Amino acid sequence: MEKKINSYLKDLLASADIKVNGDRPWDIQVHNLKFYQRVLAGGSLTFGESYMDGWWDSKAIDQLIYKILDSGLYNLRFKLNKEMIFNFLKARVTNLQKRSRAHEIGRKHYDIGNDLYKNMLDRRMNYSCGYWKNAKDLDQAQEAKLDLICRKLGLKKGDKILDIGCGWGSFAKYAAEKYKSQVVGITVSKEQVKLARELCENLPIQIRLQDYRDLNEKFDCIVSIGMFEHVGYKNYKNFMKAVNKNLKDKGIFLLHTIGRNRSLKSADPWISKYIFPNSMLPSARQITEASEVLILLEDLHSFGHDYDKTLMSWHQNFNNSWYKIKDNYSQRFYRMWNYYLLSSAGAFRANDIRLWQIVFSKNGTKETYKSIR
Repeated sequence: MEKKINSYLKDLLASADIKVNGDRPWDIQVHNLKFYQRVLAGGSLTFGESYMDGWWDSKAIDQLIYKILDSGLYNLRFKLNKEMIFNFLKARVTNLQKRSRAHEIGRKHYDIGNDLYKNMLDRRMNYSCGYWKNAKDLDQAQEAKLDLICRKLGLKKGDKILDIGCGWGSFAKYAAEKYKSQVVGITVSKEQVKLARELCENLPIQIRLQDYRDLNEKFDCIVSIGMFEHVGYKNYKNFMKAVNKNLKDKGIFLLHTIGRNRSLKSADPWISKYIFPNSMLPSARQITEASEVLILLEDLHSFGHDYDKTLMSWHQNFNNSWYKIKDNYSQRFYRMWNYYLLSSAGAFRANDIRLWQIVFSKNGTKETYKSIR
């Protein structure tokens, strides 16, 4: 029976041009023969866990995941398991992103150590997709992304901006320095608040530990960069209501978010368990249905392949600087983080997940909105 299971999974992988113990970069090297049964029983969750446990390796996990997703193997052949069913039912019954749980993602992901993010990210500490159209490196790509957002918003000197999910203040600092704007940044991470306040010192910027549902003030523009993934489908409408309430009548809102091709109500079980608890990627349909009547869609810009480049740059930085921070983390964390960065890059490369910048207006613009690229 065990031989049949092993042979079955080997054949599945071969259908995606992946050979067990092969010599190509994307081939998989199996160190524990229990791997086959574990993965067939647990799907994507145990595939990631077995890598964390050292049961298998690959020289190019990004290419491995790309081939699995591009071939349709993941969607067609990995069966439902108890963990996936539980996550689906939990998401349907429970509001995983309700107000009382809003700060959980901060504690479990963004508060794990500013030293990690300082060494992994660009010099401005952007933890979202860069814009690589004319960029030669990560710093240039992130500067280009920030300026692209400012130009899409049409920022003017003195504009008051709200940044929902401000991270370490990268956008706030850029908008204040380059466009002379006033910025209020909110986040649910205590560590981000601490460092962002240091980085934005002596600028017209407020950094707050605050949930978007607690806002009640008016802004010329609102941005949300890489935060909507934590909102959850049960809260999409309330998020858009908060934007509508806090945006001035002539205001512009820009949403920068990872998205997916289908409307689902649960997240990938491995990502949810180990990287982003209570996360959920929206579909374009879910975004437009939530914003309907409240705000008007003016422009949608898709550039998911730029996230592939961004993640590969983060991966390189992470590995090049691991020796500086390894005393603060375990070897299992090291494998987990490598898998997170490389598997995500492969997913963007395969168009399994997308990256969108969507521009909305409160009541429409005087003239036709000019798409900026």
